[in-house]
Amino acid sequence: MATYHSGELAVQRRAGLTDQAAFSLGAVQDAVPPVAREFLAQQPMIVVGAADPAGRLWATQLTGEPGFLQVPGPRTLVADALPPPGDPLAGSLGAAGSLRVGMLAIEPATRRRMRLNGRAHRAGGGLRVDLDQVVANCPKYLQKREYHRAPGGGPEPRAVTTGETLDAAQQEAVLRADTFFIATASADGDADASHRGGNPGFVQVLSPSLLRWPDYTGNAMFLTLGNLLLNPAAGLLVPDWATGASLHLSGTARTVWDAAEIARTPGAQRLVEFSVEAVREVPSASPLRWSEPRYSRFNPPVR
Repeated sequence: MATYHSGELAVQRRAGLTDQAAFSLGAVQDAVPPVAREFLAQQPMIVVGAADPAGRLWATQLTGEPGFLQVPGPRTLVADALPPPGDPLAGSLGAAGSLRVGMLAIEPATRRRMRLNGRAHRAGGGLRVDLDQVVANCPKYLQKREYHRAPGGGPEPRAVTTGETLDAAQQEAVLRADTFFIATASADGDADASHRGGNPGFVQVLSPSLLRWPDYTGNAMFLTLGNLLLNPAAGLLVPDWATGASLHLSGTARTVWDAAEIARTPGAQRLVEFSVEAVREVPSASPLRWSEPRYSRFNPPVR
């Protein structure tokens, strides 16, 4: 039977949403529902959160032709892909052995998404994931986009850049973003990947090493904030939908409950601050190119 861990329960209590959280628990399963198998088989990408060999959390994406994700059994997901060279999780996901991963299958064109968490094992040129948690998510704050593949495989790859803080161009990319993905893990190391969206500017750059974003009304499960309460490590993926570049950040995050601070941000129920500790920018990381967004009607205005 699905249960919440202590961090999730503590955040639910502090937010005063225990009843709603208890209702939302019905969306947590330990197997992929039959209807979701077709959904997964139609996707050209999936987001993955995991730790690198040094223990840092990162978020990345795997891509392939539709059909590269398969569900041979209700508790197994096969992904026929690995991260590209230079990706911060290329070493972890490409290695032998077991790795705890959080995954998010997301279809921007229909605003559908599904979380799949478990243990990944290298299988040929891809991964086999033994699932222990499957969660259907609501479509709020997802921008609609359609994709196509870059002709000729896209531009010639450029050098991967690394750093400990965001440079000026990277700060601007974060400020323009309407979507990012976040990887967290429980105190026991069970990984999770989730989505955050809003109108451009919803992520604030307070300094080259500090970001802040609003936590909007959701399903009250607090899977991400519950993990952060027990384990502040986190990884962000900010995709460039137009060029296929990926901006990966790793660091720590905390929830801000200060009422005066929250009141300054429209729509915010809480705030999250992320301290950047490592940056990896991978040009041409994805062969997918996406259309201009149609913003979610749920997105609060940005000051």
